[in-house]
Amino acid sequence: MKNEEIKDDDVIFERWLLATTRLMEIKAELRDKKTPLPESFAEYFEKCADFLLMIGDTWEAISQGGLEKSTLEQLAEHNAKIYEDITEANYDKCFGNPEVAVKKLGEELGKLLCALYFELRRCVGFAFEEDQEELVIRAELFLEVYGIFMSTRDDAEEGEAYRLPEASEVKDALYWYFSDYADVSNEKRVKAMVSPEANRYVGIIESIKDYSDVRYLYKYGFYISENEIETAKFIASLPEETIDTMANTFTEGYRIGFEMTGKDLSIKSGAEVLYPIGFERMIAKAIKNLEKLNLKPLIRRARLFGGEVNRQFYYDHKDDRALYFDRNFINRDLEATQTAFEKFKAEAKGYAGPAVVESFGEKDFDPIIKKDAIHMSDEQNKLYVEYITKLGQTQRKYIIEEERSFTIIAFPVPEIRECLPDKSLEGYAKFFEEIIKVNTLDYKLYQGIQQKIIDVLDKAEYVEVTGRGENKTNLRVHVWKLEDPAKQTKFENCVADVNIPVGEVFTSPVLKGTEGKLHVSKVFLNGLEFRNLEIDFKDGMIDKSSCSNYKTEKENNDYISENILFRHKTLPIGEFAIGTNTTAYTVARKYGVEAKLPILIAEKTGPHFAVGDTCYSHSEDIKVYNPDKKEIVSRTNEVAELRHTDPAKAYFNCHTDITIPYDELGDIVAVAEDGSREYIIKEGRFVVPGSEKLNEALD
Repeated sequence: MKNEEIKDDDVIFERWLLATTRLMEIKAELRDKKTPLPESFAEYFEKCADFLLMIGDTWEAISQGGLEKSTLEQLAEHNAKIYEDITEANYDKCFGNPEVAVKKLGEELGKLLCALYFELRRCVGFAFEEDQEELVIRAELFLEVYGIFMSTRDDAEEGEAYRLPEASEVKDALYWYFSDYADVSNEKRVKAMVSPEANRYVGIIESIKDYSDVRYLYKYGFYISENEIETAKFIASLPEETIDTMANTFTEGYRIGFEMTGKDLSIKSGAEVLYPIGFERMIAKAIKNLEKLNLKPLIRRARLFGGEVNRQFYYDHKDDRALYFDRNFINRDLEATQTAFEKFKAEAKGYAGPAVVESFGEKDFDPIIKKDAIHMSDEQNKLYVEYITKLGQTQRKYIIEEERSFTIIAFPVPEIRECLPDKSLEGYAKFFEEIIKVNTLDYKLYQGIQQKIIDVLDKAEYVEVTGRGENKTNLRVHVWKLEDPAKQTKFENCVADVNIPVGEVFTSPVLKGTEGKLHVSKVFLNGLEFRNLEIDFKDGMIDKSSCSNYKTEKENNDYISENILFRHKTLPIGEFAIGTNTTAYTVARKYGVEAKLPILIAEKTGPHFAVGDTCYSHSEDIKVYNPDKKEIVSRTNEVAELRHTDPAKAYFNCHTDITIPYDELGDIVAVAEDGSREYIIKEGRFVVPGSEKLNEALD
């Protein structure tokens, strides 16, 4: 398969006609049993051919305005049909399930064809984006693999029984597919990220005339569940002033993020907007706000949050890259990324950063680790860490970290009703209103209280953090020494700007001497639950870790390695913070949803520790100040200092916050060089003079 840079739509259409003609022939061959393929392989190829033809019909209907002409019932029926094979109800007989594929097709070919199945399913998004070239590329890949299976028949001696191809032949086809089209995929990825011209999804929002008519949800091509439908209807029902409050808080936080860090927003032209499907009414208002800041919205499919048809399916395929991930591929992909950014360097220069609306409250997901799924080798894990580092370095050449910012806010979706005491829509509405209040608390009030806490912390050599009851936390966190206490500070006074809601003071700890155990009975990190998570630190680096999610130590270690360590052997403590938003904590306790809180809110409900890069990653040399005009000097640590001598070892490109809730927290004590001790929190309550108001919500 050769990579061609195709600009002529007619040529692409001709290739598509040839591909679909062959797909229909294959379907007929398989239906009439005119191939020597074993039954299970015939079933696999027929299902794939059926799927590609269905997606082709979908693309054609969309290109002819079918989405606008269809009824809600027709759209829902078609959406269900597109995703029915990978639903939880059907997954136990789906070739996209590694266990099913291996059982029916054998270990080697089963894993490869399962990965191909996953790749073909990406055609759904391309059909809705009307990207026929991407459909052609994948259809041709399928035809190439089918041809490999047929070639063994053609090469057979007369009278010789049919034999399956070598797995290496199929693997080679997949390898060269990913390698050959790296330039095509990377150019489209970068363009969608930074170019306002690539904004199909802004058009979806602008086309909505009636938010109560939820047909627009089906224009994305994501799986649409009752959760998305209820979200859209609920947002549509809110008073205009509520929508204004939500959107204004969101975009004002974005603006303040530039202001507080002394970055020039006027040189930027585009803000990347991320949101859950169903929040379009709020996003429409936010887009108008951004336009007043002379920012065009940038929305790309890869960063939208759609319905979750079956998270296990996507978890099973998270390591499919292992099929092609080697040194040659890395070099090819990085070169293609560099070329793409160079082409769009003007647009990248104007990229202001992400403005993110998160959702929370979706049903829990406890992933099953399957031995039949494809897994990265130890060597590939090392390569992946290197690859992510270099990929980040390439991006930062064009999107300057020191010039961009971000903001993030979170709201609950109706699916959280299952956890609320009142599971009605009215109960959800009351909880939603409480979260709006949490997101719009008086930051001036918190700013003053937090400054009193910082004044105590600035006198500390280290801070002791201990758990209460069954919580085993016992940590000593060393903090920076101030050369000029009148002009310098160790902790940032975090108000509601980039991280909404208000409520934390944080620092980048000194690694040397920072040690002990961090323990949380239950926490959700990156959308996954961890039970009895324990992390031991030595000189600020993770020394060992464990959890109790799975039966075996290896499974638990692998789970932590993939989802907290992100395949690094160890990570430093990049942040130590004390959350002060006791209102958020109390709301969560009142409604019984502590475990459902996103880290954005959860980190404000107790002390938390981030493993990975510091909060000032790649911006350590830019001076930042608290509202009291003192410079925050704790912007780096011993690992980040390597940026001056060995940049590849200075960053890990991850930052995961782990929060100890107030009810598991014992004491937080600031210990000075002379050994004197001053409590910040004692037995879970704030005791710094002037901070007592924070206890009102707890009491």
